Amino acid sequence: MGRGYRPVVEPPARKAKSSGRMTTQEEVYEALKDVQDPELYIGILDLGLVYGVEIAGEQKDDVTVTMTLTSPMCPVGPMFKEAVQSKVQAIEGVAKANVEITFTPPWDPRTMANDDVKTRLGIW
Repeated sequence: MGRGYRPVVEPPARKAKSSGRMTTQEEVYEALKDVQDPELYIGILDLGLVYGVEIAGEQKDDVTVTMTLTSPMCPVGPMFKEAVQSKVQAIEGVAKANVEITFTPPWDPRTMANDDVKTRLGIW
């Protein structure tokens, strides 16, 4: 072996964060309670921006959140999506967090937001 020779060592395969426990929809919704719309400063669950949570995978550790934005032209959409993904990824047992943005149906606070939000937004 010559000088400077280093054996090639493969790094260990990255294991999924799964702890063997199954993630529940309730845990995902609980984690999302803290996420606020960056322009309205109101929680995304209260606004009705989250349309659904799907948990899949063999270990039930792949989570997909389907949500919308208050506007298709939302300038902070990518940052907003990343915030939701980070919150879900931080849940113990989640191996993969995915956020799908949809505009079908379009967000309508008159029918999708809770009553407290409607009052704050002056919708009645």
